[in-house]
Amino acid sequence: MYYYTDLHIHSKYSRATSKSLNLEELAIWAKKKGLNVIGTGDFTHPAWFEEIKEKLVETDDGTFRLKPEIEKQINANVKFILTVEISTIYKKWDKTRKVHHVVFVPDLKTATNFRENLGAIGNIKLDGRPILGLDSRNLLETVLESGENSYIIPAHIWTPWFSVLGSKSGFDSIEDCYGDLSDHIFALETGLSSDPEMNWHVSKLDKFRLVSNSDAHSASKLAREATVFNIEPNYYSIMNALKTGEGYTGTVEFFPEEGKYHEDGHRKCNICLTPEETKKYNGICPVCGKPLTIGVLSRVNELSDRKKITTLPKTAGKVFSLVPLQEIISEIKGVGPSSKSVTTEYEKLINEFGSELNILQNIPLDELSKTSPLLKEAISRLRQGKVIKQSGFDGEYGSIKLFDKNELSKK
Repeated sequence: MYYYTDLHIHSKYSRATSKSLNLEELAIWAKKKGLNVIGTGDFTHPAWFEEIKEKLVETDDGTFRLKPEIEKQINANVKFILTVEISTIYKKWDKTRKVHHVVFVPDLKTATNFRENLGAIGNIKLDGRPILGLDSRNLLETVLESGENSYIIPAHIWTPWFSVLGSKSGFDSIEDCYGDLSDHIFALETGLSSDPEMNWHVSKLDKFRLVSNSDAHSASKLAREATVFNIEPNYYSIMNALKTGEGYTGTVEFFPEEGKYHEDGHRKCNICLTPEETKKYNGICPVCGKPLTIGVLSRVNELSDRKKITTLPKTAGKVFSLVPLQEIISEIKGVGPSSKSVTTEYEKLINEFGSELNILQNIPLDELSKTSPLLKEAISRLRQGKVIKQSGFDGEYGSIKLFDKNELSKK
């Protein structure tokens, strides 16, 4: 049996997030999506930490549950793990570094220690994802000193502007970033604009387990990426699985072309370029003459030392490439994914089949055809990887389609 986790998310206290993003809404949407464990996100923020302590019950396996009366009221139960994304901005080796990290702690006592230690360094009240002028190595040291079984996973490691290997402000290796403490890093988050196969081209990442999470800023975006286990997950089993592989299955992925930094480009000029085209223009926008934003694919190619993958790394897991169900319904109906008709159809399908991940991966196609022949065809193509891709670039999401326009107009 597969168990799904999404451990990099946010609360209503992070910038540019839904104001309705509370613990109850996260639990409701986790059930719709088919998630078993989710992160709390943002536990360093004072108001969110108070909400966590008020509404969640701590267990002895490092997870939390909503209080029984709340679970009963919303008819949804899900396990939570204490997580927070930290942004570090600092100067190292004559370059400004901007690196994001997801921090994991097993209990409220450790969370309190970490919050106090971090609060002595910078302001943790302004944003659910605090921004600190702290070396990544020193952040990791602070995490480790806060309590046993605390750890960091570098977030969306290839994103140009804010990641450990990003083209604009990152490093060329995990070791360069975390220095003498780099042995404490055992997993890396691929991010929306890359997938495991892209990472397998870089041999120095072979020793790390790859994880995927949604980085959701609204509850409906949960599970657009996820990490999959084949043992019932809790804090300690997840940590052990990421360290040893025992119980780790793989990841649910965006098609990386849909990520908003997959290829190179300049959004203001509507220029999207492949790595080869970028080299032709020497990294300069052919329209305005300013530097292009170098995307994930180019950066992976730059650090790659494998042209072909003949043998998978021992840390590799299965990869499930999916398109969010709302986007599939939106394409079929020819309206926006947030429209009323898409929402109505989505809720109908969830009520009938149980969860989004179940619909996308497991429900027999013949069962889906009773609801909609077009939905059956779309999911059949998705499961075979037969999709039409348009790459994202410079902060602009790409698109993944399952039909061409002429096809849908005929139907």
